[in-house]
Amino acid sequence: MTIQEAIRARHSVRQYLNKPLTPDELAALRAEVDACNRESGLHIQLVTNEPKAFEGGMAKYGKFSGVQNYFALVGRAGPNLQEKCGYWGERLVLKAQMMGLNTCWVALTFSKVKSAYVLGEGEKLACVIALGHGATQGVPRKSKTMDEVTKVDGPMPDWFKAGMEAVLLAPTAVNQQKFLFTLKDGKVSATPGHAFYVKMDLGIAKYHFEVGAGKENFQWA
Repeated sequence: MTIQEAIRARHSVRQYLNKPLTPDELAALRAEVDACNRESGLHIQLVTNEPKAFEGGMAKYGKFSGVQNYFALVGRAGPNLQEKCGYWGERLVLKAQMMGLNTCWVALTFSKVKSAYVLGEGEKLACVIALGHGATQGVPRKSKTMDEVTKVDGPMPDWFKAGMEAVLLAPTAVNQQKFLFTLKDGKVSATPGHAFYVKMDLGIAKYHFEVGAGKENFQWA
């Protein structure tokens, strides 16, 4: 499966099978986490065989079941933490999808198990991403139109359209899709709207845009 295929195939999954990750899957996921941390400066951690985070009332409210593995998105506290976690977390989400695994972004409906991950000085946990073998493959969700989330100065290039098609498939908190991508003077800017977790959503969307448009075809403003 290519990363473009993963973007189209991936949907949020909240129910997981009692099927452990294989040694090969663990090795591939840890290698990708290490690569993301090296490139981003984050402190993302893969937590395995840890069911407590999804056993409480909040997880039941979120209709989670069978979750025993997750990515803990950890980094130094600051104004850019949410966007960075969104961007690099989505890289891990799509890597997992390409491996035949399923995921779900989780910001509130889980319990923090502080013994499961490490926080360095000045670091905080931004959110987690549930991970494993899904009981289903999830279902598609409604999406805004391209016109609702874009502003283009002149004709829309094919690469920009391809990028936005990928953006419209990006997961966002409660499917809010509150962002705007603008093409002006040959450069792309992306700005968040006003709601909760919009900066994390923006990071996710920007990663999708780069995959769809091709990083070689544009510059961020």
